[in-house]
Amino acid sequence: MTGADDETRAVYDAQADEYAKLAHGTGLAALEEAFLERVGTGGRILDFGCGPGRSAAAMRDAGHPVDALDASPGMAKLAKDQYGLDVTVAGFDSLTVHAAYDGIWASFSLLHVPKAELPDILAAVHRALTPGGQFHISLKLGEGERRDSIGRFYAYYTDAEITGLLEVAGFTVIERDFGSDVGLSGERASWIALAAHA
Repeated sequence: MTGADDETRAVYDAQADEYAKLAHGTGLAALEEAFLERVGTGGRILDFGCGPGRSAAAMRDAGHPVDALDASPGMAKLAKDQYGLDVTVAGFDSLTVHAAYDGIWASFSLLHVPKAELPDILAAVHRALTPGGQFHISLKLGEGERRDSIGRFYAYYTDAEITGLLEVAGFTVIERDFGSDVGLSGERASWIALAAHA
């Protein structure tokens, strides 16, 4: 997650252990495998909003050089303690590199960015990828922006809305998956995951 605002970050800092116990959708492992196949052997990956670090560790253990970023110090500590990951504690706006990654994984993280800011973030992601680099983004389906029952800020997207934003940023969407699950707040929410390339 990004911790785009102090209230959201504070929730994750306080509940990092509880969050780490959640499984984000039954299809997530399959989405990770498909992403790694597209990235290719040994491709460098950024886990962009890595949370407790499970995905970053799995990708590292599969043989990929992985950088991990998250704005929550609590999540970064958990990732270090559980998986030995050195997480960069920073927000999404800290991504300024060019052609540095073969894949960027943003699993249920960019949904904490205000909608007005997402186009600039997606443009930065596109610049940070090598030509043809792979991008995974998963978000909650819906419309508008609001806080959930425990205070986290969310921006919700329709399929057409997020697809359009990705295309404007220079991406080609190649696959989409849908699901729903119960999150940290106890509320069930529907989600969309899109695979795209630069």
